[in-house]
Amino acid sequence: MPKDSNFKQHPMRARIAAAAARLMAEDGLEDFALAKRKAARQLGAEDTQSLPKNEEIETELRAYQSLYQSEEQRERIQYLRRRALEAMHLLERFRPYLAGPVLSGTAGRYSDIDLQLFTDDGKAVEHFLLSRNVAYDIADERRFAGDQSRAVSVLKVDWQGIPVNLAIYTLKEERGVLKATLAGGPSSGQVFRPSLSFCPALDS
Repeated sequence: MPKDSNFKQHPMRARIAAAAARLMAEDGLEDFALAKRKAARQLGAEDTQSLPKNEEIETELRAYQSLYQSEEQRERIQYLRRRALEAMHLLERFRPYLAGPVLSGTAGRYSDIDLQLFTDDGKAVEHFLLSRNVAYDIADERRFAGDQSRAVSVLKVDWQGIPVNLAIYTLKEERGVLKATLAGGPSSGQVFRPSLSFCPALDS
């Protein structure tokens, strides 16, 4: 494509990124591909060959949240991180890691909590939840293991009114520092596993 065509598409690319970020912030969309397609459709640019990268949308999302949702979003992040720590304490035996928007700080009003669990006995997680009368749904989703995606069992639970996604990996995969990134792809290890000793015992 000629350079002048690329130049002409750049403003539309920026507009799509901004519109996608607004959809994610206001409507709770968390799928970057869906947000950018919907934004392009709203702007009459469905045929554009220059959709923004996920990183560009994330930059716009942070800017939008800072400008329009600063206090609300800060309080929401703090609340979600506290709930995540509580859930991680409960699931400590499965080596939980926090990932996704709650970790990165871009979680909004409708965001789930994403946790990664590492165990060679995935059924043990289900038995653990059942023994504590914690209802769950299960689905296979494509997640990244290193730089490749594969089907991963994800248990979806309600934790004090917050949807929590428990992605189950093997112990061997823990060394790969897996991550369900905000952009939905591989990354350089932006996960978090705190010392849980200070959390209250919630499973008693």
